[in-house]
Amino acid sequence: MKLAIITTLFSAATAFVAPSSQISRTQTTFLHEAAEEAETESTYQGSAAISALTSGVKTVFSSEEISKILPHRYPFLLVDKVIEYEAGKRAVGIKSVTANEPQFTGHFPDRPIMPGVLQVEALAQLAGIVCLQMEGAAPGSVFFFAGVDGVKWKKPVVPGDTLVMEVEIIKWRAKMGIAKATGRAYVDGKLAVEVQGMTFALAK
Repeated sequence: MKLAIITTLFSAATAFVAPSSQISRTQTTFLHEAAEEAETESTYQGSAAISALTSGVKTVFSSEEISKILPHRYPFLLVDKVIEYEAGKRAVGIKSVTANEPQFTGHFPDRPIMPGVLQVEALAQLAGIVCLQMEGAAPGSVFFFAGVDGVKWKKPVVPGDTLVMEVEIIKWRAKMGIAKATGRAYVDGKLAVEVQGMTFALAK
């Protein structure tokens, strides 16, 4: 509304003066700045509206429930909650990256970035949530990393980011306790990390 009024006033003002070259640069600059400020104010949504953007996202496994499935604990439990889950197949999980995590004291002091290996570890833990509820495994069991292939990092992950992760189990050999999975994670809808293959071995 402010932007429309300012634009109208600006048009009306210029209709009653000599050619635009006679309008002082100061006046023109002021009007443009006011228009930009009004446009910025018009996009302000407020906390309730922004919070409502995730109102349709449901929690499948809370952090407490995840702790009953995975053996990991702070500071190495890297999945905060699971929001989508297909038993034995795939899952989507959330990792909220915060500045008070211990790795940021040294990686890096003046430019904190979530280490790429921890991003892969977070994906592996999400895969573990799926695998440890499949036939031949049991919640609380330990999975070891046996291999990682085709890892690509696309953008830095920093404190304040929400890492939205997805994994898919592509093979599970219950007798041998071997699982293979793929994974990817996004920040604000942009791909941050992708793993073409992760291999896990169930500890005997």
